[in-house]
Amino acid sequence: MVKTKIYIYGASGHGQVLSDIARACGYDEVVFLDDSSDTKFSKDLPKFDIFIGVGVNDTRAILQEKVQKCGFKVVNLIHPSAVISPSAKFGVGVCVMPNVVVNAFAKVSDGVILNSGCVVEHECVIERFAHISPNAALAGNVYVGEFSHIGIGSSVIQGIKIGSNVSVGAGSVVVRNLAPNGVYVGVPTKFIKEK
Repeated sequence: MVKTKIYIYGASGHGQVLSDIARACGYDEVVFLDDSSDTKFSKDLPKFDIFIGVGVNDTRAILQEKVQKCGFKVVNLIHPSAVISPSAKFGVGVCVMPNVVVNAFAKVSDGVILNSGCVVEHECVIERFAHISPNAALAGNVYVGEFSHIGIGSSVIQGIKIGSNVSVGAGSVVVRNLAPNGVYVGVPTKFIKEK
């Protein structure tokens, strides 16, 4: 197998973790791009694979669209320790960190972050540029809307629908559907404020 170079667009802590995953996936050279440094993204760069290394959902979406319009191939980075059902479906620009489990017929859309140790059970749907934090667990048939963030250690019971642009606080337990554009925390979750 020929090993290749990959760009990580974003050099923060999230980008550094992605660098480790890229190397575990067989890339032998990682080049960081960051618009606040001397190594900025340019449409004129050689067309190596690229991944957006930004944790903020809406910023990640903007940057992914930008690089795709410039002809770069956005890849998925899936850590070798992840357990992925063969029937699961993935978009592009998906990050799957160590020890993640994605079970049968789950659908994970473009730009999603599945952070360390999270569990995505059977038939879940995670829409574009959502983020499932470390050790969060989604039971079967959960729907997570685009740009939503499920906090570290949260649990979502089966069949729940979480709207777009929702934030679920760390350690929360979601037992009812959550309307879009809200912040929810607690056990069980309660609406706190508009987002």
